[in-house]
Amino acid sequence: PQNTSTVTNFRLLGFQNLLEWQTLLFVIFLLIYCLTITGNVVIVTVVSQDQRLHSPMYMFLQHLSFLEVWYTSTTVPLLLANLLSWGQAISFSACMAQLYFFVFLGATECFLLAVMAYDRYLAICSPLRYPFLMHHELCTRLVAVSWWTGISTGFLPSLMISRLDFCGPNEINHFFCDLVPLMRLSCSSVYITEVTIFILSTAVLCICFFLTLGSYVFIVSSVLRIPSTSGRRKTFSTCGSHLAVVTIYYGTMISMYVHPSPHLLPEVNKIISVFYTVVTPLLNPLIYSLRNKDFKEAVRKVMRRKCG
Repeated sequence: PQNTSTVTNFRLLGFQNLLEWQTLLFVIFLLIYCLTITGNVVIVTVVSQDQRLHSPMYMFLQHLSFLEVWYTSTTVPLLLANLLSWGQAISFSACMAQLYFFVFLGATECFLLAVMAYDRYLAICSPLRYPFLMHHELCTRLVAVSWWTGISTGFLPSLMISRLDFCGPNEINHFFCDLVPLMRLSCSSVYITEVTIFILSTAVLCICFFLTLGSYVFIVSSVLRIPSTSGRRKTFSTCGSHLAVVTIYYGTMISMYVHPSPHLLPEVNKIISVFYTVVTPLLNPLIYSLRNKDFKEAVRKVMRRKCG
């Protein structure tokens, strides 16, 4: 069907209320973006080249890192351009494309995080049965389901937003094309769209979050039975770091899409969005791999092979 919207392009306002901080913000976000891309590309490369890392945990991590490269690239380059141009213009079709990829990749990350938590639960709570339970065929199916469910999840919100009427103004008070700011700009009724997005967000975010949280609860209860104090401390340190990143990601996403507060200032919403679009893609490679002794040894081995 032909798009009847009168608005053909939008203008992203970004962080225009912080004009005196634009240069500093640009440098900070550019540094974070470069580190995020580098860290995740290193993980994808090392896992694919080191046979010792061809295990379910690193297979899931490789897919998560591959996803993070595209997930952060969906929003951060436009954010950087916005900081330089003070109001980046984006066409209607490009805005809808960005919205689709943001929802699709964000939903896929939720499913992958839940799968990774379930994998750690089996490895810690059932170590003897783990090789038989988490076999290669099951790993492939879990990854495929995560990607295909994410791809399907992105269609409905972007389709419903694209069918709304936008009669002006065309200024999006955000640094990317997000669901809530776009609905606020629409001059048609958004009630059905809001309810649908609320139900979809609740289903994806809350179900994945509680599955992840439940896995870590069982892991903690199993760790408490470890007789060695050093073993408990090491496992708690690893699981605590994982749970902290997961809580930041799910907590900020739920506050934005499942239980949004109409009283929050737009600048506060932007800061919350920075956590799940910029911060967590940087933390994931640091927490899940670069603190891992086996992975660091694999990095050194690959570097020696390349340099030698």
